[in-house]
Amino acid sequence: MLTGKRVLLIISGGIAAYKSLELIRRLRERGAAVRCVLTRAGAQFVTPLSLAALSGDKVYGELFDLTDEAEMGHIQLSRDADLLVVAPASADLLAKMAQGRADDLASTALLATDKAVLVAPAMNVRMWEHAATQANLAALKARGVLTVGPNEGDMACGEYGFGRMAEPQEILAAIEAALGLPGRLSGLRALVTSGPTHEPIDPVRYIANRSSGKQGHAIAAALARHGAETTLVSGPSQLPDPPGLRTVRVETAQEMLAACRAALPVEVAVCAAAVADWRAAHAAQHKLKKDNGAPAALELAQNPDILSELSQAGGQRPSLVIGFAAETERVVEQGRAKLARKGCDWILANDVAPGTATFGGESNRIHLITADGVDDWPQMTKTEVAERLCRQIAATLGR
Repeated sequence: MLTGKRVLLIISGGIAAYKSLELIRRLRERGAAVRCVLTRAGAQFVTPLSLAALSGDKVYGELFDLTDEAEMGHIQLSRDADLLVVAPASADLLAKMAQGRADDLASTALLATDKAVLVAPAMNVRMWEHAATQANLAALKARGVLTVGPNEGDMACGEYGFGRMAEPQEILAAIEAALGLPGRLSGLRALVTSGPTHEPIDPVRYIANRSSGKQGHAIAAALARHGAETTLVSGPSQLPDPPGLRTVRVETAQEMLAACRAALPVEVAVCAAAVADWRAAHAAQHKLKKDNGAPAALELAQNPDILSELSQAGGQRPSLVIGFAAETERVVEQGRAKLARKGCDWILANDVAPGTATFGGESNRIHLITADGVDDWPQMTKTEVAERLCRQIAATLGR
């Protein structure tokens, strides 16, 4: 909880400013007092009235408003808070912060503060990748400024890449961490598997699937943000290792099982990896060659079932074992069957049929299947799925 904590929320320009409304609501729900500074660019996207209604406090915008200066100078405004949060943090405001400029209320408050600062960058992917932005961010980090995000995904401008502001729940968890508060899952040990596995046929060919690892990585990152001591066992993926946790990189299903066993004991295990069901029974030591057009035969062997192994781990069985069911038809029906077959506690069933863009995409639609029934979640981003799952885990474990 954030009861008694005071947050100064600085909102700069960008379409992501609308997320600040949800962030304020979440902060107030957890007992924090929120005061807002809205830049002129930010006011093009959200209104002072909306911010005031949600925060329950006056919204500040102009540096040279004499009434405000008499009531609360910009120095006092910045120092009266326990934490300054910039969400969204535009490329322009990050540049001002890096250069030490103070030509409006937001930049002046940031320069005058003696408290911790957390920024949630949000901008076009090209602006994010530009050397100037990265240099500014590196300078700010070197001075102790904390960051959360940005995430990868579709942009309002139609482009795709990193630059989407972190979701409100992610920022909320980062705020709790910045204030040194234990997360809801603090003290919990968690294991997450993610990505595909690559099963070698020969040194250059392998059996695999289309999993990107985005959902598993998002779940591991969310567990870590909420305080869990998290181990991520990841198959081959282009995604960076999430911060705040231990990542073990593997290639095959057998390697993934060994890494999972080594990570035990844990209280929660989430098997989000799309493990190949089969591997070549005898992987060739050298590249296989065509034999004058003769048909090739590939003998397959069944891979270990990691979800079943963890569900039946005896004295080391996690308190909560959660699996995924990626299906292309009869999603809930097959998810129920998998729950009974594997012996796990929950199944997150989702539709990965062609056209859903679940594999490799940014969103997911989950059906949470337990012994008590089915909870149909709406379509949401994979980060939002991860946050909702964390809340469900916390509630189930009484945290």
